[in-house]
Amino acid sequence: MSSFNPAYLKINLLAGLTVALALVPEAIAFALVANLSPLTGLYAAVIVAFITSAFGGRPGMISAAAGSLAVVMVALVVQHGAQYLLAAVVLMGVLQLLFAAARLGKFIRMVPHPVMLGFVNGLALVIFLAQFNHFKEAGPDGAPQWMAGPELAVMAGIIVVTMAVIYLTPRLTKAVPSTLVGILVASIGCIVLGIETKTVGDLGSIAGGLPAFALPEVPWNMETLRIVFPYALVMAGVGLIESLLTLTLIDEITDTRGQPNRESLALGASNVVAGLFGGMGGCALIGQSMINVNSGATGRLSGIAAALFLMAFILFGSTWIEAIPLAALVGVMFVVCEKTFEWGTFRLVGKVPRADVFVIVLVAGITLVYDLAVAVIAGVIVSALVFAWQHAKQVRAAVSQDEQGWKVYALEGTLFFASVTPFQALFAPKDDPQDVVIDFLRARVVDHSAIQAIDALAERYRLLGKRLHLRHLSPDCRELLDKARGMVEVNVLEDPRYRVADDKLG
Repeated sequence: MSSFNPAYLKINLLAGLTVALALVPEAIAFALVANLSPLTGLYAAVIVAFITSAFGGRPGMISAAAGSLAVVMVALVVQHGAQYLLAAVVLMGVLQLLFAAARLGKFIRMVPHPVMLGFVNGLALVIFLAQFNHFKEAGPDGAPQWMAGPELAVMAGIIVVTMAVIYLTPRLTKAVPSTLVGILVASIGCIVLGIETKTVGDLGSIAGGLPAFALPEVPWNMETLRIVFPYALVMAGVGLIESLLTLTLIDEITDTRGQPNRESLALGASNVVAGLFGGMGGCALIGQSMINVNSGATGRLSGIAAALFLMAFILFGSTWIEAIPLAALVGVMFVVCEKTFEWGTFRLVGKVPRADVFVIVLVAGITLVYDLAVAVIAGVIVSALVFAWQHAKQVRAAVSQDEQGWKVYALEGTLFFASVTPFQALFAPKDDPQDVVIDFLRARVVDHSAIQAIDALAERYRLLGKRLHLRHLSPDCRELLDKARGMVEVNVLEDPRYRVADDKLG
């Protein structure tokens, strides 16, 4: 916020209002998924959004009650009750604070780009499919069933009108966020025309007072810790992954750089406070963050305003907010999904390595059918294995003969567990002369598998009665070698000095 001027205030306050309106049905829905009261989700949205916006490391990003956390919470609530969940939320925040204190947030920068694309596309699909739950209503037997007939047609019509207004408004004016215009047009139109349709109030009442401080009503003993810790650990991991990946995405969109450790610290603090004030906790929301950023609000004020507007809705404006057609907010989220999904992914097929395309599809698929944290971890593991495989193929040797008639293998590349087999295939001990030199000047030995490979190669030459000369190995390598140790030629001036990952040197 370089200049606190009227234009800045207008953009951020209107963006905050739009985000607050979009947060209402999401927070209520996530609370209901976790078998909690609507206010539990709304209080979490207010507290988490305010603290992370005011003190976090990524201005413009919106955090609140999240569906990815709700699906983890539901089992704990069903088995032990809401108070145990509040204790788990507090512990989740403490774990996130410890993560920030250890300054581990920087490692999010190591997530490969294909994993990021899969994360974005997967969440866009999750948000898109989640909206169809609003097309269901209770049947005669109480079970949810799909809408049909005029009711479905009305809801679809409101969605289409809302989306059309959102897409067309920027062509007429950019003075007001198009999503806010879409919500207002749909809401006013339904009121003026007397159209009956599902509203926000049908999800649950949002009327309430200020959240009150209270310690979770659970026994403060090791048994309670045993119950809540596994849930808190999973929720902390999911919250950090979703928040930090969303932070990275907004960094790319705005061409700025957020602070992952600071964001982790603010997220942890907000969850501790949320748990102590009756909220279900939360993390970054990619949908609401995209609404905010696309509205031009990339500072802290919009997120703070969203939290304050949401609190005002709870205290004073519940009647008006509950009258908003649910279809209007569904239309907003459909537009968010369209803008969030990386459509350029389809153009990458045939232009990037197939392994990258596979990782994108894998992460998006696991996010869609299972869990965000598992999807990202799986994507990182597959990307690391692909990298190791590709790097392993880069081991090669230039073969020559020196003035003594010895055969010289000038090795290039990195020798580690994945490149051991290509390394061994470079040599033909039976066909080599009596003296053979392996020069490691332009190579690096990384781990214990590489040391074992060198020892095994030395043994092959020894059994054939041939002399192997190893040059330019680091002191660590010389210390770790067993059968090949006597074959190392030491040159103090030329030998490199690097470390080898091996427990013997631990």
